Amino acid sequence: MLSSTLFRRAVSLSSSSSRSFMPLVARTMATGPAAGGDISDELLSKLGSLSTQALVDGLWVMGWPNAQIDGTRALHPSHKCVGRAVTLQFVPARPDIAQDKPAGGESPEYEAFEKCGPNEVLVMASVGKWDSVGGDIKFLRLKQRKIGGLVTDGSVRDTDEIINYGFPCFSYSTTARQGPAFMQPWKCNDVVNVGGVVVRPGDAIVGDQDGVVVVPAKVAEKVYSIAHGREQIEEIIKEELTKNPGPPGKYYPFMSGKIKVDSPLGKLLASKGITPQNSNQFEGSADW
Repeated sequence: MLSSTLFRRAVSLSSSSSRSFMPLVARTMATGPAAGGDISDELLSKLGSLSTQALVDGLWVMGWPNAQIDGTRALHPSHKCVGRAVTLQFVPARPDIAQDKPAGGESPEYEAFEKCGPNEVLVMASVGKWDSVGGDIKFLRLKQRKIGGLVTDGSVRDTDEIINYGFPCFSYSTTARQGPAFMQPWKCNDVVNVGGVVVRPGDAIVGDQDGVVVVPAKVAEKVYSIAHGREQIEEIIKEELTKNPGPPGKYYPFMSGKIKVDSPLGKLLASKGITPQNSNQFEGSADW
């Protein structure tokens, strides 16, 4: 009995000792690609020719979640932007974050700046709505880069100077206080959450006086097809109601992919040469 007990203890100690010297195996977590696809300059230009309303409607009929960054507004009435997203993630300020973050010109925010040009929009995911993501000195570089636009769910400062820089800027608000006391730039070109909307690097960002919309790169071509078709139809409806004033309800609202050919709107569109054979807006012609 004694020898058996001693044997079990010896085995237990041996196993424990072996475990203590087992090499540690690092487990890597599964992560998908940051970018969702590529958008050509031609397609980017076509998306920028449409209103944000049409783009939101196009994504909505496809069943995609909210794509408008709520609360982000143009800094000046003249501002309109279109470009591929370059993203920058801020995190709450913490001493070790400030120490470990690459310093000076190697900071993630300046890495993001240098990736931007006329066909890019810098999307800065802030920690708080009232925290500043930057001001005149930092954003002078964006002016030099001739950036396509800046979008943030935070605030900016030195407002008059930024407006004078001339690039489109969309933010939640403006502020006088500095941002570094509250948050630090941490990562460039990763998937970010901006105002509750997911933005992936390379997504199309379109902004106008109604707000900012994120068009996922993976479905950008289809979104354009639907949104462009909707805008054509809306122009025809406005033209008809201008010539023959009356309640819009005869033709509007309408659902893309659901217009009946024998409805008043369907007949109006047929008179303009728009039919299920050349449009995806009709019942049975939806291609999404």
